[in-house]
Amino acid sequence: MHPVAFAARTAAASVVAAARAADRVSPALAARLALPLFRATGPRLPVRPSERAVHEGARRSTVRVRGLDLAVFEWGTGADVVLLVHGWRGRAAQFAPIVRELRAEGFRVVAFDAPANGDSPGRRTDLRDWLAAIDALQLRYGRFHAIVGHSFGALAALTAVREGITAGGVVAIAGVSRARMLVDAFGGALRLSPAATSSLASRFAGRVFGARDEASFWMRFDAAAHPLPDDMPLLLVHDASDREIPLAEAERLLAAHGDAARLLVVEGSGHSRVLANDATLDAVTAFTTGGLAALDASRGRSDRGTVDSWHRGAPV
Repeated sequence: MHPVAFAARTAAASVVAAARAADRVSPALAARLALPLFRATGPRLPVRPSERAVHEGARRSTVRVRGLDLAVFEWGTGADVVLLVHGWRGRAAQFAPIVRELRAEGFRVVAFDAPANGDSPGRRTDLRDWLAAIDALQLRYGRFHAIVGHSFGALAALTAVREGITAGGVVAIAGVSRARMLVDAFGGALRLSPAATSSLASRFAGRVFGARDEASFWMRFDAAAHPLPDDMPLLLVHDASDREIPLAEAERLLAAHGDAARLLVVEGSGHSRVLANDATLDAVTAFTTGGLAALDASRGRSDRGTVDSWHRGAPV
């Protein structure tokens, strides 16, 4: 779950009310009050019963990232490694259906829990932790056959590959195309003014990341403004009814990546259950085993009787 949904559901009403009241006289004060809510990870997501067997069957280790020993999970023993990257207030166990599929295809599957998420320690986290964890795991495992990211984790995967992580392809499921979208959506969820939302964006970039050039900061974390290399295949999967990350984010990524990208739009799964959607599993399996060619050959043909909608990017 990303910050927008978490804050909208769990933020203390008194803090939200105070931020709204402050907004009428000082958008900057409203932003200062709202920043801790935007950064909050909240209660850790539990492992669901349907995920328990995969979670407990993993080989476990840790990786040192920015002063913390993060939980790392590994399944399978294949030579080709697929890295799974969970989203905000998520955990590796959410990928249990995908882990089962990829293990059956002979892949070694690796995932981690970010700080303050899942089984990893910590009280705060931000995108730097995701990027550092991906980098540390590349040092351990070498080139990734593919990276699969969900929600906020999709943005982390796209950013990491664009900035030098080596992989054979990227899958973005219910993905965020740009970090600034999260701030804007958060401000909308709290009903803050545009001025307060802009002040929150500036405060986050400056106070949390130490960014001196706010525009450059937000551009760095915009995966459509700075797409993947031309030869990097990209699979996008999004549910049309996703209430947390709009389908427009996937469409924006599709337009930016042209013919190197494919978009699968599914129905009725929402933001998190899309990870277990039959069409999602079929598409991820085809993409990781045979790339875009296998994906194109499988389009519209699901052994599970699912109904889906495929979109192909135009050449850029």
